[in-house]
Amino acid sequence: MSTTGTTSSTGTTGTTGTTGTTGTAQDREPQGHGFRPGRRAVVAAVGAAGAVAALGACGASEGSGSSDGSGAKSGTVLGSTGDVPEGGGKVFADQGVVVTQPRAGEFKAFSSTCTHQGCAVRGVTDGAITCPCHRSTFDPSTGEPTGGPATVALPAKKIKVADGSITLA
Repeated sequence: MSTTGTTSSTGTTGTTGTTGTTGTAQDREPQGHGFRPGRRAVVAAVGAAGAVAALGACGASEGSGSSDGSGAKSGTVLGSTGDVPEGGGKVFADQGVVVTQPRAGEFKAFSSTCTHQGCAVRGVTDGAITCPCHRSTFDPSTGEPTGGPATVALPAKKIKVADGSITLA
């Protein structure tokens, strides 16, 4: 291994080893301490990670078939009309939807996420969509709050009822 000495403008001597790098003592990495990134590298990495997170939070692209934020897609079969009793309803938890039948043959659908603090509504009892967390209740025809701490209606969902089947529209 040959080394040649070079003199920098500060008067210190650097060496050229088998790796072919030349530099002053300030430029070389201390032995046994490993790589430590500078402040600019750390700030740049944090900024890049933040940009990736922001882009990922933008949600589904237009035309992806998602009907809402729940991930349930248009055309997803929820169940049959026989699953939803007249004057009652049924929660389709996997799709984030509660379907009600306020009057014979009239079907309504709402988000199954309570607007108070995000709990899942449990079902339709005593003529109301009920949330077990803080006892909010909602009108099964409109989704409007009828009791409890919730003050905002459950968002309506579009459904299609045909041939005894209920699907997301």
